[in-house]
Amino acid sequence: MERIAIYPGTFDPITLGHVDVIERAAKIFDKIIVVIAVNSKKNTLFDEDERIEMVKKSISHISNVSCISDKKLTVEIALENKAIAIIRGIRAVSDFEYEFQIALMNRKLAPEIHTILMMPHEKYTYLNSSIVRELARYGKDTSEFVSDYVAKKLIDKFKN
Repeated sequence: MERIAIYPGTFDPITLGHVDVIERAAKIFDKIIVVIAVNSKKNTLFDEDERIEMVKKSISHISNVSCISDKKLTVEIALENKAIAIIRGIRAVSDFEYEFQIALMNRKLAPEIHTILMMPHEKYTYLNSSIVRELARYGKDTSEFVSDYVAKKLIDKFKN
């Protein structure tokens, strides 16, 4: 049986911290599906197609990873894709309480699906998409935090 996991998130934009978690999860599972969360109530810098493209370019070197977008509950997406696990990145203790609550609710909805909390490499523990967007907004170099493709997309987005 193929061991499939999903890794949901907004990925606005995908960072090297996200990529680090995906790379490590890809060594544990046979297949990882990165799921771009689509929420009409959330204002994102990049639209759905742009986020999909950035994720695909950032993970193209990992053969057992794909990317989709979806509007459903994460646990429903996991069930539809026959996933046995939901991967969640956790950078600090402050992330744990929120992720713990979501994991318990997902377990209630689908006890057969496990939540795996993965920490990125310590050099990415302070990094998140909001910080990257803010740096780019002020014209700062983001290439240390995102792929070259994403860094270029950020520059293009904030050109006047």
